Amino acid sequence: MPAPKASPWRDEFAATLRLAGPLAAANVLQMLTYAIDVMFIARLGEDELAASSLAVAVFGTVTWSLSALVGAVSAVAAAELGARAPALRPIRRTVRMALWLSLAAGVFGMGVCAATEPLMRLTGQEPRLAALAGSYMAILQWSLIPMLAAAVLRNFVSTLGRPIFATLITAGGIGVNALGNYALVFGRLGAPALGLQGAGWATLLTALAVLAAYIAAIAMDPRLARYHVFGFFWRYDGRRMAELLRIGTPIALTVLAEAGVFSAAAFLMGRFGALPLAAHTLALQIAAFAFQVPFGVSQAATIRVGLFFGARDEPGIARAGIAALVLGTGCMMLTALAMLVAPRWLLWVYVDPWAPANAALVGLAVSYLTIAAAFQLSDGVQVVAAGALRGLQDTQVPMWIAVFSYWAVGFALAAGLGMLTPLAGVGVWIGLAAGLTCTAGLMLHRWQRRGALGLTAMESRATAASSPRLKRPLRVRARS
Repeated sequence: MPAPKASPWRDEFAATLRLAGPLAAANVLQMLTYAIDVMFIARLGEDELAASSLAVAVFGTVTWSLSALVGAVSAVAAAELGARAPALRPIRRTVRMALWLSLAAGVFGMGVCAATEPLMRLTGQEPRLAALAGSYMAILQWSLIPMLAAAVLRNFVSTLGRPIFATLITAGGIGVNALGNYALVFGRLGAPALGLQGAGWATLLTALAVLAAYIAAIAMDPRLARYHVFGFFWRYDGRRMAELLRIGTPIALTVLAEAGVFSAAAFLMGRFGALPLAAHTLALQIAAFAFQVPFGVSQAATIRVGLFFGARDEPGIARAGIAALVLGTGCMMLTALAMLVAPRWLLWVYVDPWAPANAALVGLAVSYLTIAAAFQLSDGVQVVAAGALRGLQDTQVPMWIAVFSYWAVGFALAAGLGMLTPLAGVGVWIGLAAGLTCTAGLMLHRWQRRGALGLTAMESRATAASSPRLKRPLRVRARS
């Protein structure tokens, strides 16, 4: 009996799922890590919770943006792997420069975080809360460098086909974080009771443990260990550093534009009172959890498209991008349905939606979730299309698309409808939906026109295979 014919489409869907599943799970687990911090800090009191929220607003924006910067390693490494697997030397050099970049970016980010207390005072926050936020950030900011280095290694192991490591290590980090908070916030297990600062120490210990776990996993896995990514760490490669900065800087600015508009929306909601702001926070938390799944698909799209891009396989590029878009939008259809059919059950994770005291809060949150359901498809399309374009190392125009869509369309409409019409908070959410929809349409249009725009041609866009210096036979322990 003849063997069944291999289907490239079936194989591509399977390969994307194998990557996206563990990455999406790791993203959700990372959100749970943040939730654990909130659970412990909330028991300290309202002031500590408010102060930590202020600090995390700054720290989170800095961390997400700089993680996106060093995350360019996946696009570059995937292209190198697609061009001439196993690409030992090129990938080793790329990861090494990404680790250098994580150190430099971490130092820069710590400088930004150090200005938290003055920034809080400048924006009119209560001096007591600003001081608490500053003391918390003084410890929390030291987590930035190990977090960014771990982000580099996470992208490396995922690109090399080991995304399950990201899931397992992030899950282990939840345990470390919970234990650290339990011991250091309240003084359990013989540790001192450090209060809010204890939560900062717990985050730092978790970041160091996660980084150590990635280093150990790479050392113990034969497929990963042969790249010797920590070898000759002192050697600088200017060309690869420039390539990482060229690709990564627009990604970082794109993330900053998106995170910034949602932060600005929170300030708008705050003008309508504590109740709309609380409802906005709850609805946004649920939408953020839902976003982690297509975000994982987007990360997989960058790797899969990058592999075919490096191999100069245009049909493969098309299959990888389309498969990711189908999977990402399919997942978001399910989350949209959940938000429409069972919004109160989703809110039950945070509050009792059937308690009379929460009726007003839940009513507003449900109205916001209805709009969130409407833009789930847009959110899925925009993040996956952006990930596919990153696989083509196309990041500059998508950055401008994001800035225009989120701010000129999204924030402008949110501010106009929210402040100038009776829609108030609903108007803000309509504006956010419009921004995401505009981003999705423009990103998808650019992806569809990738051939006409010359995005699938390697040309001189420095990849590993384009350098004559890398045409020599490679050896596992080559001096590099």
